Amino acid sequence: MDNPKTMPATSSQPALIQPKAKINYIDHLKVVLTMLVILHHTFIAYGAPGGWYYSQKTTLMGAIIPMTVFVAVNQAFFMGFFFFLSALFVPASYDKKGPVKFITDRLIRLGVPLLFYSFVLSPFLSFIPYKWAEGHDITYLQYLGGFHPWVNFGVLWFVAALLIFTLLYALYRITVNSIVKVVKLPAITTILFFAIIVGLVSFAVRIIFPVGWVLKPLGFQLGHFSQYIALFILGLIAARSKWLNDADFKTGKRMRTIALCLVLVGFPLFFIVQKALGFPVAWFNTGTHWQSAWYAIWEQLVGFTIITALLCIGKRRWNKPSGFLNSLSRSTFAVYIFHPLVVISLTVAASGWAIDTALKLLVVAPLAVLFSFLLGIVLVEIPGVNKIV
Repeated sequence: MDNPKTMPATSSQPALIQPKAKINYIDHLKVVLTMLVILHHTFIAYGAPGGWYYSQKTTLMGAIIPMTVFVAVNQAFFMGFFFFLSALFVPASYDKKGPVKFITDRLIRLGVPLLFYSFVLSPFLSFIPYKWAEGHDITYLQYLGGFHPWVNFGVLWFVAALLIFTLLYALYRITVNSIVKVVKLPAITTILFFAIIVGLVSFAVRIIFPVGWVLKPLGFQLGHFSQYIALFILGLIAARSKWLNDADFKTGKRMRTIALCLVLVGFPLFFIVQKALGFPVAWFNTGTHWQSAWYAIWEQLVGFTIITALLCIGKRRWNKPSGFLNSLSRSTFAVYIFHPLVVISLTVAASGWAIDTALKLLVVAPLAVLFSFLLGIVLVEIPGVNKIV
């Protein structure tokens, strides 16, 4: 790596990666990631591992296995990628607004949705299956009388974590007067090595906080937070160092190849080894077992290779302006907040279909994506609401 240049933390050096017209692919990637979030939760509702407000899980192994692969690969990168993309624009926002306005804006933009989700949306999301799937003859007001817990961020755990991360960044900028290093874009080998390090840290964390363990009421699965923290910090560095300026198509293609090998060859090995040795599947997610270390390292290698591939390839292939995609991108935050309402409503509405739930997925999943974005597009046109989402 070249010797880094340095500059004062208070420098007026802009932190934006590129002019807006040159980073359309970032907005397009946000749309793809938001679609994956919707599909991820729909897959969990119909058979993939994980908990959800309402589920009808299939027992067909031919369906469970691909569902499991889908959510495992998603989990390896998509939320971490959200943290990275969010961090890209944090330094520029702080530079432009200053500490007071920056903190105020973040508290409003992220804090209001958290309060709304916890106290308004969350109880109604729980009521939908309780009333119309489980068949309880009860009014919503009666349900609220026995509802708990009121502090429940649900899928907005991401927003809560992002708020904490950005406030810590603001605190750092206020209190620390240090030199900010401009770091050259890491090479492929450096990225892979860093992914392995994050994997080992994740393995150590999961000894205490296994995958699936949730820090309530925040909803944080600490077993995944090593990646989230690392990628948020990398996003801050990438913004100041303008890494995306140097992201090249060749690197993206190489990382795509590595990612495909890790998924198509690496993931089946987990099934083969588990069946051959007969150890509990839970050993992949917790404890001092070598299987947990293996899975944690694989997960981070998959995550970092996919993220790098999407950024580098997206810069070349998906950077053309599109009014349609820009409209979808503008609605992604609203879609993220309200997609559980759509997914739960559709799965409850389809609960009486006399077909296997794996087949229901084929119908409900695309409808969930469609209606979530339609709802989001409507919401961002509402005066007042569009200032938050």
